[in-house]
Amino acid sequence: VQLQASGGGLVQAGGSLRLSCAASGSGSFSINYMGWYRQAPGKQREWVATIASGGRTNYAASVKGRFTLSGNSAENTVYLQMNSLKPEDTAVYYCNAYVVVKVANYEYWGRGTQVTVSS
Repeated sequence: VQLQASGGGLVQAGGSLRLSCAASGSGSFSINYMGWYRQAPGKQREWVATIASGGRTNYAASVKGRFTLSGNSAENTVYLQMNSLKPEDTAVYYCNAYVVVKVANYEYWGRGTQVTVSS
Protein backbone atom coordinates (compact mmCIF):
# COMPACT_ATOMS: atom_id res chain seq x y z
CA VAL A 1 0.00 0.00 0.00
CA GLN A 2 1.27 3.44 -0.91
CA LEU A 3 0.08 6.78 0.40
CA GLN A 4 0.32 9.74 -1.95
CA ALA A 5 -0.03 13.12 -0.29
CA SER A 6 -0.45 16.45 -2.03
CA GLY A 7 -1.63 19.98 -1.46
CA GLY A 8 1.01 21.65 0.66
CA GLY A 9 2.33 25.10 -0.04
CA LEU A 10 2.91 28.61 1.20
CA VAL A 11 0.05 30.70 2.57
CA GLN A 12 -0.35 33.81 4.66
CA ALA A 13 -1.67 33.63 8.19
CA GLY A 14 -5.44 33.39 8.16
CA GLY A 15 -5.45 31.62 4.83
CA SER A 16 -6.47 28.11 3.86
CA LEU A 17 -4.97 25.01 2.30
CA ARG A 18 -6.32 21.57 1.54
CA LEU A 19 -4.21 18.46 1.78
CA SER A 20 -5.12 15.21 0.07
CA CYS A 21 -3.91 11.69 0.70
CA ALA A 22 -4.76 8.74 -1.49
CA ALA A 23 -4.07 5.13 -0.60
CA SER A 24 -3.39 2.64 -3.35
CA GLY A 25 -2.10 -0.88 -3.64
CA SER A 26 -1.84 -3.83 -5.95
CA GLY A 27 -3.86 -6.19 -3.78
CA SER A 28 -7.02 -6.10 -1.73
CA PHE A 29 -6.93 -4.10 1.46
CA SER A 30 -9.20 -2.18 3.77
CA ILE A 31 -8.50 0.95 5.74
CA ASN A 32 -9.30 1.19 9.42
CA TYR A 33 -7.96 4.70 9.99
CA MET A 34 -6.38 7.46 7.96
CA GLY A 35 -5.07 10.73 9.18
CA TRP A 36 -2.34 13.29 9.42
CA TYR A 37 0.65 14.01 11.57
CA ARG A 38 3.00 16.97 11.34
CA GLN A 39 6.54 17.78 12.29
CA ALA A 40 7.83 21.29 12.73
CA PRO A 41 11.55 22.05 12.60
CA GLY A 42 13.27 20.97 15.79
CA LYS A 43 10.13 19.34 17.16
CA GLN A 44 8.78 15.83 17.42
CA ARG A 45 6.15 14.57 15.05
CA GLU A 46 2.69 15.21 16.45
CA TRP A 47 -0.74 13.85 15.66
CA VAL A 48 -3.13 16.23 13.89
CA ALA A 49 -6.34 14.37 13.00
CA THR A 50 -7.72 10.93 12.23
CA ILE A 51 -10.80 9.60 10.47
CA ALA A 52 -12.07 6.08 11.07
CA SER A 53 -13.57 3.87 8.40
CA GLY A 54 -17.03 4.69 9.71
CA GLY A 55 -16.39 8.40 9.32
CA ARG A 56 -15.74 9.37 12.93
CA THR A 57 -13.10 12.06 13.22
CA ASN A 58 -10.80 13.18 15.99
CA TYR A 59 -8.62 16.27 16.14
CA ALA A 60 -5.75 17.57 18.17
CA ALA A 61 -6.76 20.44 20.41
CA SER A 62 -4.44 22.79 18.54
CA VAL A 63 -6.37 22.39 15.27
CA LYS A 64 -9.90 21.65 16.42
CA GLY A 65 -12.36 24.10 14.94
CA ARG A 66 -9.93 25.15 12.21
CA PHE A 67 -9.14 21.89 10.42
CA THR A 68 -11.67 19.48 8.94
CA LEU A 69 -10.83 15.93 7.91
CA SER A 70 -13.09 14.16 5.46
CA GLY A 71 -12.85 11.00 3.43
CA ASN A 72 -13.94 9.35 0.23
CA SER A 73 -14.02 5.66 1.04
CA ALA A 74 -14.64 4.62 -2.56
CA GLU A 75 -11.37 6.26 -3.59
CA ASN A 76 -9.46 5.55 -0.36
CA THR A 77 -8.73 9.25 -0.12
CA VAL A 78 -8.84 11.70 2.74
CA TYR A 79 -8.84 15.47 2.66
CA LEU A 80 -7.62 17.83 5.34
CA GLN A 81 -9.14 21.27 4.95
CA MET A 82 -7.06 23.73 6.93
CA ASN A 83 -8.58 27.13 7.62
CA SER A 84 -7.47 30.09 9.71
CA LEU A 85 -3.90 28.92 9.40
CA LYS A 86 -1.34 30.21 11.87
CA PRO A 87 2.44 30.44 11.60
CA GLU A 88 2.65 27.69 14.22
CA ASP A 89 0.93 25.36 11.77
CA THR A 90 4.09 25.45 9.67
CA ALA A 91 5.40 21.92 9.42
CA VAL A 92 5.87 18.94 7.18
CA TYR A 93 2.56 17.09 7.14
CA TYR A 94 2.56 13.30 6.88
CA CYS A 95 -0.33 11.11 5.86
CA ASN A 96 -0.82 7.99 7.97
CA ALA A 97 -3.00 4.91 7.56
CA TYR A 98 -3.78 1.72 9.44
CA VAL A 99 -4.59 -0.90 6.86
CA VAL A 100 -5.78 -4.48 6.98
CA VAL A 101 -4.28 -6.76 4.34
CA LYS A 102 -5.86 -10.20 4.54
CA VAL A 103 -5.90 -10.66 8.34
CA ALA A 104 -2.83 -8.62 9.23
CA ASN A 105 -2.72 -4.97 10.32
CA TYR A 106 -0.14 -2.62 8.93
CA GLU A 107 0.72 1.03 9.43
CA TYR A 108 1.80 3.10 6.46
CA TRP A 109 3.23 6.58 6.07
CA GLY A 110 3.26 8.85 3.09
CA ARG A 111 5.99 11.22 2.13
CA GLY A 112 5.59 14.55 3.80
CA THR A 113 4.21 17.66 2.23
CA GLN A 114 5.44 21.06 3.38
CA VAL A 115 2.99 23.60 4.74
CA THR A 116 4.39 27.06 5.41
CA VAL A 117 2.31 29.81 6.97
CA SER A 118 3.81 33.27 6.87
CA SER A 119 2.96 35.94 9.41
